[in-house]
Parts: sequence; C-alpha cells; structure tokens
Amino acid sequence: MSATAPTLPDGHAQDPGKRDFLKLVAGFSAVIGVGALAWPLIDSMNPSGDVLALSSVEFDLAPVAEGQGVTIVWRGKPIFVRHRTAAEIKTAESVKLSDLGDPAKDADRVKAGHSQWIVLVGICTHLGCVPLGNKPTDPRGDFGGWFCPCHGSQYDVSGRMRHGPAPANLPVPPYAFMTDSRIKIG
Repeated sequence: MSATAPTLPDGHAQDPGKRDFLKLVAGFSAVIGVGALAWPLIDSMNPSGDVLALSSVEFDLAPVAEGQGVTIVWRGKPIFVRHRTAAEIKTAESVKLSDLGDPAKDADRVKAGHSQWIVLVGICTHLGCVPLGNKPTDPRGDFGGWFCPCHGSQYDVSGRMRHGPAPANLPVPPYAFMTDSRIKIG
C-alpha cells in the first residue's frame, strides 16, 4: 500500500504545509490588528504632560533651621523634611534594632553625608492619616518624631514606628541632593 496525499474534489493533491502557513499568517494578522486597535486606548492611560511635570519637585533646604521641620507636597502627598539636631541624630543612631517593630538603621533612612536631613512621606502607615510633628507646637510623641493622633501611632526622629498600631515606618521617598542645600524629590 503506498501513501498518497489526500486529494481535493478537483483532483489536485492537498498541501498540509500550505494550510498551516495560511493559518499562521491569519493568526499573526489578527494579533497585529488587535494590537493596532488597543494601542491608542493603552496610550491614553499614560499621564499627561502637566502630571509628568509634577512628578518631581525641588526644594531649597537653606531656610529650614536646625530642629525645624517643613511639609511640602509631592504627587499630592505630604513630604516631611526635617533638619535634625546633633542630639536627635545621636538618639536615632543609638536605638537598638531589636526595640523597633519595623527594624531599620537610621543610616539607611538618610543620605550619606547628609544625616542632618530626614525626608519622609508624611502618611501614617496605619490608616493613612497625616501625623503631627513638623510644627514646633505639634505633639511629637514620646520619641520626638511624629505623632498620629487618630490611633496613637508614634514615630521617632528617623520616621521609624515606635509605638501604636502602625505596622511600618514612614516611607522614604526617592530623593537626591542636587547641592548641599537643595534636594530633588522624585
């Protein structure tokens, strides 16, 4: 018995390789078509130019006196910038990591050579409140940092969670020193 290729009704032999090729081309064309239709929709979800312009903010540190904290806004979030005193830095560096609920060294939360400056996202990690502590008249809690009056979370001068229901430290946003007295956040 010899193997012959199946024939079509008109008597010509079928070519299975040709059929597979046509299916592949049709499938590939469908994928390209769907991609061409979806791209404008996906691209419309990118942030607009005015939003991208706000994706970073520069801040002049020169007017911030030692021991003073200020709040600036970046991407709609409060950012705490505090010029820490030598005593605050010494206290922050002397804390044992075993005493912290979310262990983090002070040196890992500041930029090398600029330990007098702490920059934090000022949103409590418990329920998203804005802690007090940047104004001189604000309560700073038992650890001299920030105090969230909503549920009593307390943070130290390094923004580390020390007491209360907050599960984590105040986050450190991406920032860099442009000069010794100017930072860029974002």
